[in-house]
Amino acid sequence: MRVTAVYPGTFDPMTVGHIDVARRASSMFDDLIVAVAASTTKSPFFSLEERVDMATTILSDLDNVTVQSFGGLLVDYASEVGSKVIVRGLRAISDFEYEVQIAGVNRHLAPNIETVFIAAAQEYTFLSSSIVREIARLQGDVSEFVHPEVVESFARRHHRAIHEGYA
Repeated sequence: MRVTAVYPGTFDPMTVGHIDVARRASSMFDDLIVAVAASTTKSPFFSLEERVDMATTILSDLDNVTVQSFGGLLVDYASEVGSKVIVRGLRAISDFEYEVQIAGVNRHLAPNIETVFIAAAQEYTFLSSSIVREIARLQGDVSEFVHPEVVESFARRHHRAIHEGYA
C-alpha cells in the first residue's frame, strides 16, 4: 500500500526551510503532495499561480513530489487526494503549540488522518516567509534564505513595480 502525504502551506514564498522539510518528507513517504493554500485570511505577496509555479520548479528534482493548489479545509483536500497523512514543519516551541492545536482540530474533523511533525533543521529555525518578504521588500539580499527561482521572482516583481511607478 502506497502512502501519500500532504505538506500544506501558503509558501509565500517557499524558503530553504520549506524545501528542507519537503525533501525529508519525500524520503519518508511514497508520494508527497506539496499543497499550496489559496489562503483566504492572508494577503499573499505572490499569487497562487506564482507560488505553485515556483514550488513546482524548486522541487522538480524530486520524482515522488507533486505540487497542487487547494482551498477549503485541509482535511477535505487530504481526503480528496487519498492522503491519510499531513506533514507539518516545526521551527520553535511556539510553532509546536499552534500546530498541536491545529492537529487536534484536524483529528476531530477527520479521525483517519494523522499529522506528522518534522522539526526544522537547526540552521532554519529562525526563518519564516514573512521575514523573507520583509527583507525583500526593503531590497535586502534574500539569496541565502530562498531558492534562486524565488530570488528571480522577487526581482521581477520589484522591476515591474519600478516601471509602474510603485517603488
